[in-house]
Amino acid sequence: MFTNQQIDLETLPTIDDIVFKPISKRYLKIIVLNRSLFYSLLFSALIIAKFMVEAVNFHLVFWYVLWGVVLVCIIDVVITVLAFKKRKYAIREQDVIYSKGLLVNSISAVPISRIQHLEISRSWLARKFNLATLKIFTAGESGIDLSIDGLNYDEAKQINDFLSGKVNGTN
Repeated sequence: MFTNQQIDLETLPTIDDIVFKPISKRYLKIIVLNRSLFYSLLFSALIIAKFMVEAVNFHLVFWYVLWGVVLVCIIDVVITVLAFKKRKYAIREQDVIYSKGLLVNSISAVPISRIQHLEISRSWLARKFNLATLKIFTAGESGIDLSIDGLNYDEAKQINDFLSGKVNGTN
């Protein structure tokens, strides 16, 4: 017999009940290094343009553009550092949850029963900091369903082994 009883919302677990674990603080160094490289290239391009472009109008607005870029750079770094503190994850019996975002908080959950396969990836910079990214794929063509950047490499392997065991029915 089909039933469709209403559920009392007060009895549902809340997100506050979940104990999230922050990602490695070493990952912030990678983010800052990537941002620094980007802004260094941008500043270099501006300075090269100052000496290459002969238009009088460009020289008049150059300092405004330069200070505008400096201001954007400072704001970007502050937001990046504040947003970094919001990156955290939790592994539960039935799902994996990842939370991120400063202005717009995003919480993604992937049920373990839906996991198709897992992947650990490491950029050359992540290897230098002994960090890894755990990528979780579910069935379908959407690609990566959940990606947790900034995990300690050993921790990423441990989580990968645990989730693989759950998916394969050995845990």
